Amino acid sequence: MAAIDEIYDPTDPATIADPYPALARLRAEAPVAWSDRLKAWLLTRYDDCLAAQRDRRFSAERMAAYFHGLDTARRRQLQRSEGALGRWAVFLDPPEHTRIRAHLNGRFTTAALGAMSPRIARRIDALLDKALDGEAMDFVAEFAYPLPAGVIMEILGAPTDRLDDIQRWSHDLALFVGSSQTAPDKHVRAEAATAGLDRTFRELLKERRRRPADDLISELAASPGLSDDDLVANCILLLFAGHETTTGLLANGLMRLILSPDQQALLRREPDRIEAAVEEMLRFDSPAPAVSRIAIEDLELGGKRIRAGERVFLMLNAGNRDPEAFEDPERFDIARRHGRQIAFGFGIHFCVGAPLARLEAALAFPRLLAAMEDIEIAANRLDWRDGVSLRGTVSMPIRFRTAGSP
Repeated sequence: MAAIDEIYDPTDPATIADPYPALARLRAEAPVAWSDRLKAWLLTRYDDCLAAQRDRRFSAERMAAYFHGLDTARRRQLQRSEGALGRWAVFLDPPEHTRIRAHLNGRFTTAALGAMSPRIARRIDALLDKALDGEAMDFVAEFAYPLPAGVIMEILGAPTDRLDDIQRWSHDLALFVGSSQTAPDKHVRAEAATAGLDRTFRELLKERRRRPADDLISELAASPGLSDDDLVANCILLLFAGHETTTGLLANGLMRLILSPDQQALLRREPDRIEAAVEEMLRFDSPAPAVSRIAIEDLELGGKRIRAGERVFLMLNAGNRDPEAFEDPERFDIARRHGRQIAFGFGIHFCVGAPLARLEAALAFPRLLAAMEDIEIAANRLDWRDGVSLRGTVSMPIRFRTAGSP
């Protein structure tokens, strides 16, 4: 068999654009494989990805492990990033994870988000009305980014006039958090981005303590048991995760509908299939293709010896296309029966914002398809964002015909 890094090279533009053939080969030939390039193990089978999320021998505290492994000078340079990212609930194990997560869960249940549906729908309609004037748009820049960014900023109470700054900071932070393999300055950019976001939320926290509002940061400010550092760090997490992945879901999902005209036609005819369609978008091409863990003791998996302290990437997108878990997994099929996909993770680290992402997508796609016909990608190739743990395009120009026009 070829070397693992020859099969799956996360720096190769072709692999970044379409990693699935390489992941399928790994799943078949080396489902537990060591990547010298990533300095990590790759798990590509559904059952292994699921089991590792249940196994307490794998720790979510990869950021702590990363920062602790730096030399003193570099660690000092990144102290702002360490202070913030080290407190993100997603990078913590119990009991700290449990303590912080308890403050976040209530705002993101399906029931709690129900009241937001009309406001989200109005945001969608406003973005579409603006786009329909020209019958062409950059779907990422003009819809897939501003929709979830605006929604999560409203929930948090973040200042909407900082949207451009927040977009720049979030993209820079994504290079680091998403394990970019081609951005040599990702650490410096992440430190500057964290500083900007930290400053913005501390100013907002100070203002909300003077004048509380009906937003999440006011609610968290009044909650006992959260330090200011915990609160600010996890507001950054919610802002970042609340739009980066949903942007990918919307763009990747529309791309699949464009590339699968039979499935697009089915959804147009039967819009009540939208919830199943969103699940299939998540299964087939999730914007969060991998999560990483750190082994906290020596263990054996798939006949391979994983040592304490070694990093493990759980390749969730590979698992979601495992033929042992899904029938005909390489087919995009919105009529598929669901319930097993792991795009949002599993267990105690199941994505707290999953109901919000599902709601935004379920509201967006029927309105989009009702407003636009003959949608096509208006580029010969798309520029994909680099990152093992995040997946999406930098931009996605589309052309379309306004529904009802000749």
